[in-house]
Amino acid sequence: MYDAMQAETVTITGHGGDEIEAYLARPLVVGPIGGVVVIHHMPGYDPETREITRRFAAQGYAAICPNLYSREAPGASPDDAAAAARAAGGVPDDRLVGDVAGAAKMLRSLSSSNGKVGVIGYCSGGRQAFLAACSLPLQAAVDCYGAFVVNTPPPESALRISPLLDRADQLACPLLGLFGAEDGYPSPEEVAELDRRLSELAKPHEFHSYEGAGHAFFAVNRPSYRPEAAVDGWRKIFAFFGTHLQG
Repeated sequence: MYDAMQAETVTITGHGGDEIEAYLARPLVVGPIGGVVVIHHMPGYDPETREITRRFAAQGYAAICPNLYSREAPGASPDDAAAAARAAGGVPDDRLVGDVAGAAKMLRSLSSSNGKVGVIGYCSGGRQAFLAACSLPLQAAVDCYGAFVVNTPPPESALRISPLLDRADQLACPLLGLFGAEDGYPSPEEVAELDRRLSELAKPHEFHSYEGAGHAFFAVNRPSYRPEAAVDGWRKIFAFFGTHLQG
């Protein structure tokens, strides 16, 4: 099986016509193949997130990760850029939607594209993946432990963002949610509330919570990593995208 891929830093047109940095990885095949927009976590546009982007390319998808902090700290390290973004209150929701729209447009412009694009996000990116799926014409979305979809951030948080539960009726594609049963943001109660609301609205979704796992259980470079939960989570992600993005 031919398995060559190309991975590189590119420039895309994001919200408001801004030119922002992004990381694009794709298999060198004729296609047609689906696309995945990877939304990085609060720690930023880091090597681990670019590795995740390449992992999707290895599975046969064109994948792109926009640097959501390009404006706050161009050229800065992931840690410094994330600190600047947090100090600014986080990425504004309208800007996030515009940046993801630009990333999806880039994927659909590739000659190998089948026109189908999904989105996946981790931590803050999980919330943003849900937001994107409620705002854009996407074919699938994966929320990996996205906080503040149901509740507001705690008072001590610098984030200036609002819950998204009132946007649930606008969810326009199937949603996969992967959560840690020991997580506090989102808590199991918040996950259950979102599950109930989506069920009331008859929105196609499937949620899985892992016992013994907390926040960031996919993060291989952090103490929170839980191999059993992460391995099963990856299996579910690839099966989900295989159903909705292939063909």
